[in-house]
Amino acid sequence: MNTLEDRIETGAQLKRKMNCCQAVLVAYADRLGKSEDELMRLGSGFGSGMGTMEGTCGALVGAIMVSSLVAAPGAAMSNSRAIMSRFKELSGATVCRDLKGIGTGKVLCSCEDCVRNAIRAVGECSSL
Repeated sequence: MNTLEDRIETGAQLKRKMNCCQAVLVAYADRLGKSEDELMRLGSGFGSGMGTMEGTCGALVGAIMVSSLVAAPGAAMSNSRAIMSRFKELSGATVCRDLKGIGTGKVLCSCEDCVRNAIRAVGECSSL
């Protein structure tokens, strides 16, 4: 993958066969020094808002994992804040149920777009 836009579209395509967290992690596999199998296992419990739709969006969790794995010492927390803020700006919320419109009937962001937004946030807010 050469550009951020390439990585974003790869992540959206990956979402069709895995959960949001896994799609973000695997989209960055070339930068993380982990096998695709390891990344799939790492992200397996974070789909659907940590399995309940009540938790943080899995794509956002994956983005923070990616950034944390490659961050310079001491930079992970500030990168996380920046990624979370940018993701919320792009997606409209950070909690899965809010993004999917559970309770309101208004979908703020599709899963594929959450993956796109999470990858964009990593690219804009960290050294990737």
